[in-house]
Amino acid sequence: VQVVESGGGLAQPGGSLRLSCAASGFTFSRYTMSWYRQAPGKERELVASSGDLGITTNYADFVKGRFTISRDNAKNTVYLQMNSLKSEDTAVYYCNARYYGDYWGQGTQVTVSS
Repeated sequence: VQVVESGGGLAQPGGSLRLSCAASGFTFSRYTMSWYRQAPGKERELVASSGDLGITTNYADFVKGRFTISRDNAKNTVYLQMNSLKSEDTAVYYCNARYYGDYWGQGTQVTVSS
């Protein structure tokens, strides 16, 4: 099983980033895919999740209207489009796959700073 995030980096406040998470080794289309984040000194928190078909999505209140989760089951990939970034979005972002198994990626750093 592999879950690999990419797309993190440095963005200015108000800017955008797109994270990708490529998965392999399990039946991706059956798994709920989620993005979590963890800022220094804080607990890991759920950012957004997508049901197996991508029809059902859920967002944390602090990203509603700014972030969009999507998935491409043909490519075994889930995305997180992050717009209107704020300094408080700075964190390590983790991809999670959950169904019969519970799989995590290694995380990708997102830093929002001018």
